[in-house]
Amino acid sequence: MRADLHIHTYYSDGAYSPAQIAAMAREAGLSLISMTDHDSLAGLEEKTRAAADCGLSYVPGWEVSAYRGDLKVHILGYGCRICAPYEQFLRARREGALARAEDIIARANEYFGLDVTLADAERFHQKKDAPLHTMHIVAAFAERLDRDKGDLYAAAFEPGKPCHSLIGRPSPQDAIDVIHASGGIAVLAHPGRIKLSAERRFSLMDELVGRGLDGIECSHSDHTEEQTAQFAAYARLRGLLQTGGSDFHAEGRSRVIGQPPFSPSEELLAAFRRLCGSK
Repeated sequence: MRADLHIHTYYSDGAYSPAQIAAMAREAGLSLISMTDHDSLAGLEEKTRAAADCGLSYVPGWEVSAYRGDLKVHILGYGCRICAPYEQFLRARREGALARAEDIIARANEYFGLDVTLADAERFHQKKDAPLHTMHIVAAFAERLDRDKGDLYAAAFEPGKPCHSLIGRPSPQDAIDVIHASGGIAVLAHPGRIKLSAERRFSLMDELVGRGLDGIECSHSDHTEEQTAQFAAYARLRGLLQTGGSDFHAEGRSRVIGQPPFSPSEELLAAFRRLCGSK
């Protein structure tokens, strides 16, 4: 079985609908997918139906945009259900996203000498039931500046840059807690992208495991073969689940649905079955 357990749709900062994503996944020869939009399970029924229509097994997923200070430490949640703790978390994320958006826009307007508004950013926010994402704001500024979104984000909006804001960001522990409270398993997303030395990265991973982390995304588009092997060895040593995904957002970029190839273990599939009956 081939799987891709980290894909974004237009419910956050991806370009395509769940139906389009499912069709791409089928064309890529996948059997199991998860659409892991940022900070909410928005569109869950649509995603599940789209996968089924394409003959794919589906596990509910989302990616919590967690931070440790300026350090991005995203956590993937699988098999979660919509419940009171989730709804409370989502309300806080929406409120935080609005406050953060206002702060980012103010910083960016001052930095670039523009007058972009929240309404300008909302034009790029297709699915209003999901929290506003930083990339919606970046898109508004990119349009005004005639710049590539990815390049502009890296230059001015990513952590540590002048237009970045930490207002309303959950911590990794917040993410693990709400994922567990929603009946799911918590997996550290793309650890190779955490901007720490290898020693400090594994120290952080040890801490998160001690706080309830269930798995590691070992296979990822941005991981080297050496990193993938290191993370897999760490997962085996600590008794963690191993997942993998492309982190696909849109065609024309470096990430492709179904790449790198990932085959879930029987242990991971059994965990998904326990959570949501995935085959």
